[in-house]
Amino acid sequence: MNASVSTAKAAQRPRLARPILQFNLAAVWAIRDRDVQRKSPAPSDGSSGPGRKLPRCDNRAMWTATLWGLAGGSSLMLGALLGLYAPLNKTWVALIMALGAGVLVSSVAFELMDEAFGQGGLDAVSIGLLLGALAFFLGDLAVNRAGGKHRKRSTGQQQDGQASAIVLGTLMDGIPESIAIGVGLLAGGKLSWVFLAAVFLSNIPESLSASVGLKRAGHRPARILLMWTAIALLSAAASGLGYAALRGADVNLTAGIQAFAAGAILTMLSSTMLPEAYEEGGAMIGLATTCGFLAAFALSHL
Repeated sequence: MNASVSTAKAAQRPRLARPILQFNLAAVWAIRDRDVQRKSPAPSDGSSGPGRKLPRCDNRAMWTATLWGLAGGSSLMLGALLGLYAPLNKTWVALIMALGAGVLVSSVAFELMDEAFGQGGLDAVSIGLLLGALAFFLGDLAVNRAGGKHRKRSTGQQQDGQASAIVLGTLMDGIPESIAIGVGLLAGGKLSWVFLAAVFLSNIPESLSASVGLKRAGHRPARILLMWTAIALLSAAASGLGYAALRGADVNLTAGIQAFAAGAILTMLSSTMLPEAYEEGGAMIGLATTCGFLAAFALSHL
């Protein structure tokens, strides 16, 4: 009798252990999921769930900013190819440069500055704008003294300058635009295609004119193309790094950086692009700049 009872109890033990084990595992997983939900930040799009992978989403946005920066800087290669193998008349180059400058001025005023003002107010944009202008002024002054003063000229004056200063100055001219692309994505969540078009258009005559001058100064075409390729890639990297560095930053800081880029761009236009355009194109440059400004203003309000 006792043996039969012991056998029956022993037979029941495995059947009881499995449900208890399943219950304990379910409890452990429930506690883990609850802790993950508490530690995970709420999604910005309203979705929820412990399985959300924030780093992948942020990395995707950073690479998006990098690709947009590369799209804007890719026109440097186009302008260089035109300057080396299909050079345009100086007057046409100057008109395109003035048109791009007008588009860029309008985009800076009604895209960058307006968005920065809406986020950070007058104090943030004022400080950022003045610091950006001062930073470019001092950098341009140092590059000019080092031998990069005529980096955008088409008449071969680069022969008297240092190659490193020319490359550094050309890179300095494009960095503010690239940072503005990355920070614009960070601040508004989407990129203004008008500003991107302005950057793309303004880069063509810039690299075209400089490539013609570098070729006349004795630089090899392969070396010139390599320089512009490197600058385009570094500009793309600046867009992505600008986005990554300021991700999650205070809105006042983001607005200040946008205004900083705007100040640097405006100083670059007035000290390098427009003087070169006026010297090559004459009085028509004013009309071309105004037409570019009007076109960008109209497109941004459609």
